[in-house]
Amino acid sequence: MSARTHSVDAPHRAGFVCFVGRPNAGKSTLTNALVGQKVAITSNRPQTTRHTVRGIVHRPDAQLVLVDTPGLHKPRTLLGERLNDVVRTTWAEVDVIGFCLPADQKIGPGDKFIAKELAGIRKTPKIAIVTKTDLVDPERLAEQLIAVDQLGRELGIEWAEIVPVSAVRGDQVALLSDLVVPLLPEGPALYPEGDLTDEPEQVMVAELIREAALEGVRDELPHSIAVVVEEMLPREDRPADRPLLDVHAVIYIERPSQKGIVIGPKGARLKDVGSKSRKHIEALLGTPVFLDLHVKVAKDWQRDPKQLRRLGF
Repeated sequence: MSARTHSVDAPHRAGFVCFVGRPNAGKSTLTNALVGQKVAITSNRPQTTRHTVRGIVHRPDAQLVLVDTPGLHKPRTLLGERLNDVVRTTWAEVDVIGFCLPADQKIGPGDKFIAKELAGIRKTPKIAIVTKTDLVDPERLAEQLIAVDQLGRELGIEWAEIVPVSAVRGDQVALLSDLVVPLLPEGPALYPEGDLTDEPEQVMVAELIREAALEGVRDELPHSIAVVVEEMLPREDRPADRPLLDVHAVIYIERPSQKGIVIGPKGARLKDVGSKSRKHIEALLGTPVFLDLHVKVAKDWQRDPKQLRRLGF
């Protein structure tokens, strides 16, 4: 039964849904497609989702709170270990886990590593979601669906459902939502109607700046960028019909040599990062923004617990 034909007698359901999968399996894009607004940071770099960004899907019959965890991976740094702990804690606390596997890539060691971890979490219902179906033909998709079924059998995971989706085209996204609802506990909405995420706005603004800063420097600085929004204040002395929000943010990198990459020749790159992220921030907050960006070096911040804390990890 779809949300639109919701019967009066059916109980309302609400709960937490977590998408897992190796980096770039399409988790964040799927979150955005379900919520219908850009809330999770998406980039075709692995490991860009650093915060548990929750997107909230409001339906007449249910509320799905989507918890987007960082990709689980073999940790190489202290930051990596912390991210993995966050992932496992989240899995233990949610009502449904959606395991995302891209249709255009064969099941690999990374997928098996996550599937083995999932097999250890007995009680939580698991849906296998074959993502990016727009990139393959029906024959390849059928092979992938069979492979996913097989993977579950090998590891003793009983998939509640196996669903192919294309978040980019919107194919079967509504169906996925319909299939998740019966697996959620009965209960009232957990968040007020209209909320899309419970991330503090400053964290989301920092993520948008970080995403813009990563564009175009794919291979040079994959994980070396952290963004801290130092303050967001409405500009004083502005008429009520022409508000302006001042956003002061710092882009932190690990080494002085990376500064030039972020700033670009004659500051062109930084300017581009500013104008791109400003558009997204204005769309998110619904108000004109003046964005003040600075680039600073925080030496080896990923390996230093004190600096990790200061940068919000």
